[in-house]
Amino acid sequence: MLFDTHVHLNAEQFKEDRDEVIQRAKDEGVEYMVVVGFDRQTIPLAIEIAESHDNIYAAVGWHPVDAIDMEDMDLDWLEELSSHPKVVALGEMGLDYHWDKSPADVQKEVFRKQIHLAKKVNMPIIIHNREATQDIVDILKEEKAEEVGGIMHCYSGSVEIAEECVKMNFMISLGGPVTFKNAKRPKEVAEAIDLDYLLVETDCPFLAPHPNRGKRNEPAYVKLVAEQIADLKGVSLEEVSEKTTRNALKFFNIHQ
Repeated sequence: MLFDTHVHLNAEQFKEDRDEVIQRAKDEGVEYMVVVGFDRQTIPLAIEIAESHDNIYAAVGWHPVDAIDMEDMDLDWLEELSSHPKVVALGEMGLDYHWDKSPADVQKEVFRKQIHLAKKVNMPIIIHNREATQDIVDILKEEKAEEVGGIMHCYSGSVEIAEECVKMNFMISLGGPVTFKNAKRPKEVAEAIDLDYLLVETDCPFLAPHPNRGKRNEPAYVKLVAEQIADLKGVSLEEVSEKTTRNALKFFNIHQ
């Protein structure tokens, strides 16, 4: 049994065959998923997909790349959606210095606002980080984000920063890159971080794991991520699957 903690089944790439993709995931033992919505277009569909399937849930937030587009009414909307029975986290949120659509100061402001909201509604957060590790860690500390905790989504940083995040009540989620032959850091993190603090994800349709790298990713492939972690840790796939699923159910406060 596997839990893919970060999927974008609401993406255009799944428009034609979403139901088949979900069925393929179930056939591979993927029992649970969280569909992440991060703007005005993707959030409603994330909710709709979650409402239509028993073990699929939603997260709602505002992506840092689009921070400049966020208005106060959008924050109010996120607060309203946080009480939806299928919404289990706020995000993805954070900082992204790779693209220059939204200035860094705007991204930081929107990030802080969402952390404040998470604390107000007592809901964990999902962190998007691209080329902004230290600023993210600093903001999480300054805003006392450990009060709600969260997920370092598709983590690609160092073991040292991962350990720092764990101390701040954050889970480390590994995706397709842990299977890439040249991805040294995710492999080191998989080996070093205790299974109690690890989650697995695909971030589909992006970052498909080896041997599907470069193709459209889908939730069924999360099994390849779990297999790689099991191999790196020298434990069984069953142990990784059971532990990461239990971690996710507890983290998202999903009662079965």
